[in-house]
Amino acid sequence: MIKGVVALVFLAANLYVYHWFAATQVIPERIPFSAFPRSFDAWRCEQPFEMDEKTLQNLGASDYFACLFTREDAVAGVDLYVGYHETQIREEGGGAGENSIHPPKHCLPGSGWDIIAHDVVVMDVDGLPQQPARVNRLVIAKGEARQLVYYWYQTQGRVIAEDWRKIVFLSWDRLRRHRTDGALVRFTTPFNPKSEQAADDRVLELAHHVVPVLGAYVPE
Repeated sequence: MIKGVVALVFLAANLYVYHWFAATQVIPERIPFSAFPRSFDAWRCEQPFEMDEKTLQNLGASDYFACLFTREDAVAGVDLYVGYHETQIREEGGGAGENSIHPPKHCLPGSGWDIIAHDVVVMDVDGLPQQPARVNRLVIAKGEARQLVYYWYQTQGRVIAEDWRKIVFLSWDRLRRHRTDGALVRFTTPFNPKSEQAADDRVLELAHHVVPVLGAYVPE
């Protein structure tokens, strides 16, 4: 209840913050995802996925990396998606708009996936701005298919699991630093219900390689 009230207060304050403070946005320097590594140890990305213009407009990301990483001895691959938003406000009007990061737990049902489990778990991976960090862990289903999803928001030196905290820091950073940039980091892998732990292990193994290099592409 308290979290909801806090989020509503900050949402109500957005118009005031955006219209009266920090009218000029700061866009930090970063390395584009075109230079993102295609291999990490035994994990290989054969071909990054390219989204069509309609999908890109819907996501609102200014840059992204999306690819299936596979390993010869792994029973399944791990899809990595990192979507960077250099701004999360409209160019006109000042308020939060179509550039905001879409929460996966809201988008997945629209893609036909049911969320059958959702937990916020601790991820202890070297290279995270906060160690250990709290991230989202979902189990999703479509018919008999199952997938494991780990995701978090990485914004200006923070790892954020909760949507309401993302909203709060969006307003705070806009006021304090003239910045609204941030990213969604998501790992997804299919699994058999009898091998759920193996799916966790795959995601965490790849994350141990990916997370330490993210800082160059998602600036603090």
